[in-house]
Amino acid sequence: MESTGKKVPHSVELMAPVGSFESLHAAINAGADSIFFGITQLNMRARAASNFDFKDLAEIARISQEHGVRSYLTLNTLLYDHDLKLAYRIIDAVKEAGIDAIIVADMAAIVYANSVGVEVHISTQLSISNVESVRFYAQFSDMIVLARELTVPMMQNICDAIKAEDIRGRNGKPLDIEVFGHGAMCVAISGRCGMSLLTDNSSANRGACRQNCRRSYKIIDEQTKTQLKVENDYVMSPEDLCTVGLLDELVGTGITVLKLEGRGRSADYVDTVVRTYREALDSLNEGTYSPEKITEWNARLGTVYNRGLSAGFYMGKPFVEWSGAYGNKATKKRELVGTVTHYFPKIKVAEVQVQDSSFAATDEYVFTGQTTGALRGENPELIVENTQVADAQKGDVITFVVADRVRKGDRLYKIVGTA
Repeated sequence: MESTGKKVPHSVELMAPVGSFESLHAAINAGADSIFFGITQLNMRARAASNFDFKDLAEIARISQEHGVRSYLTLNTLLYDHDLKLAYRIIDAVKEAGIDAIIVADMAAIVYANSVGVEVHISTQLSISNVESVRFYAQFSDMIVLARELTVPMMQNICDAIKAEDIRGRNGKPLDIEVFGHGAMCVAISGRCGMSLLTDNSSANRGACRQNCRRSYKIIDEQTKTQLKVENDYVMSPEDLCTVGLLDELVGTGITVLKLEGRGRSADYVDTVVRTYREALDSLNEGTYSPEKITEWNARLGTVYNRGLSAGFYMGKPFVEWSGAYGNKATKKRELVGTVTHYFPKIKVAEVQVQDSSFAATDEYVFTGQTTGALRGENPELIVENTQVADAQKGDVITFVVADRVRKGDRLYKIVGTA
């Protein structure tokens, strides 16, 4: 998809996925304006992603506020009667810790959050697809996440109506509209799938999807018992959403928040995706957004976990992009090298114990750590026992200069091609 070349004057909040303190720092360092995360149960990635606990809320709020980043907790599953006590406890904890808002789908949680003064964002799980629904939910919320199945013109119509009618959120400010910009998609309507519940009694709508759609299937003729393997092996597993090549049109509709999906991904995934979209949004605002840059950004996004990249439903075309192979189609992967044993701040040198994989002076690499986030580099000048070497093997203790601070216990990975 090529840029139309038009400059969009207003800024858009870039929201990053966070599943650990590593990815929290990675998101902040890469330029996120806000982050979203889950704790314990009652979020749509309860089993598929890392989640924080109640005790982490205050620290997440502190780190986010310190960096001027807004924090949102996901509480977006269906709630049964026996869930309400826990849901209310989570909302109370959000308020006490200073988390900025909750992303929610169930009316019981919406009403309770309103009653205690916690900001509400309406989840995409409610499949809001028209202006009437926007008008209704605006009285309960300050931000609405639109259904993933809308086209760009549909988004434009909703955003135009919000502006023309001056539709405001519960806080009295103009209603914010959020859309997904990048990450995994589901064959079901806005992720509301019943297949996992039917086959495994494990509800996707309660954060426990078994990912049946990511598997390959055969068709069996019941009369002859002939088996036909479907030509495209993964007919229910769509490729991942990628909008870096249509940001001018997407942002031009008037949306105010762009969400990147991936709470179950690594810190270096978060770093790459957030950094790429930050660069693209800045380029759009500066008027330098171009087909050449889009090609570069798409290539960069292809280096980290993906099932193939697609524009989804946004361009109004039939969805034909299905995963042709199981799992990851990234053009690069990471291999663990070892662990940081010391850092010398005055000379910016890291000491690493090589434990798992060899490491060469020509390698591209990334450090990840709970406070470090993700720190990338390449072509390290490796020193082993005061001698510069071309490569290091298991058992070696290496030192080399790094761009920024790393910490004892951080992990060093080398980045290698998958071809």
